[in-house]
Amino acid sequence: MIPFNQPPVTGKEAHYIQQAIDMKKLSGDGSFSMACHEWMEDTFDCYASYLTTSCTHALEMSALLADIRPGDEVIMPSYTFVSTANAFVLRGAEIVFVDIRPDTLNIDEKLVEAAITSKTKAIVPVHYAGVACEMDALLATARKYDIAVIEDAAQGVMSTYKGKALGTIGDAGCFSFHETKNYTSGEGGAILLNNENWKNRAEIIREKGTNRSQFFRGEVDKYSWVDVGSSYLPSELNAAFLKAQFDEAETINNDRLNSWKLYEELLQPLAENKYVELPFIPEECAHNAHMFYVKTKNLEERTALIAWLKEHEISSAFHYVPLHSAKAGRQFGRFHGEDHWTTRESERLIRLPMYYGLREQDIYYITNAIRRFYSC
Repeated sequence: MIPFNQPPVTGKEAHYIQQAIDMKKLSGDGSFSMACHEWMEDTFDCYASYLTTSCTHALEMSALLADIRPGDEVIMPSYTFVSTANAFVLRGAEIVFVDIRPDTLNIDEKLVEAAITSKTKAIVPVHYAGVACEMDALLATARKYDIAVIEDAAQGVMSTYKGKALGTIGDAGCFSFHETKNYTSGEGGAILLNNENWKNRAEIIREKGTNRSQFFRGEVDKYSWVDVGSSYLPSELNAAFLKAQFDEAETINNDRLNSWKLYEELLQPLAENKYVELPFIPEECAHNAHMFYVKTKNLEERTALIAWLKEHEISSAFHYVPLHSAKAGRQFGRFHGEDHWTTRESERLIRLPMYYGLREQDIYYITNAIRRFYSC
């Protein structure tokens, strides 16, 4: 069976983990955590970055930093993972779902302004498949109404929009380092801060609401509870594993891009003959090959193709069930306007195997199987 995903391993992970053990510093914010923070700040040119235990927790920190309170509204697409919404629901917000674009499957920037009310506190664009949302338009709308922009860049590490790294365009950006992502620490994430006013409070929130980091820097003579917060620091073992990935970030990125381009080349004839649709990458976007998907004509065809691939020992997967159609989505949110594309596109999409080290011969085998399904 060709797996759908394999977590990336560079070869340095065990060595770095042993170093962390030898240093006898296993809790968060040791030397490996600091090295990861420095790498992200240098690579992505952000004001500050902090590792977290997950992208979910990075989003929860963002909700606290944006001062989301009961009765506030937060705008986002329905075609996303539940954590995007949960982070704000936990603060008492109502989620306002907006339809997606059919080309990128990102939030339709042209529909956002009409969804804004006096209660709107934030817009949360989700960079689906590592392809950027139309950030200039979203930022212009947010600035017009003085509301925050929090990027869910869980899939967007190493992607850019007009040359700027995803996660560094809004007030804050949230990364995932789950084992299904391009770079992993098993479970993990990061928050990138681009709003200077949020830095000090982010540090406190991440340290359980204490000014502990200021104490260790000698800025206060003792630390105490000064704000709300939680335990968002990953261990040094996670950071050591992740640092090994960062050391080979370009190698991993190029390997995935090569696989993505081969998929595109081999499946292009099917797209030209209207059997499937392939991913669309806007000119201003540089993506990270987080996933390769095809879109079938409808749900029935997708179901049949997934079964066909399984028969040929190929693992594939559909993706999100739109949040507004879920029980909790109906309870904690509402869909603004018409669901013209969200449900329709979600039912057509099938993700193909994509990971660091995916063999060229396997891509040929997968694409040949798809062509045979369509008798091409």
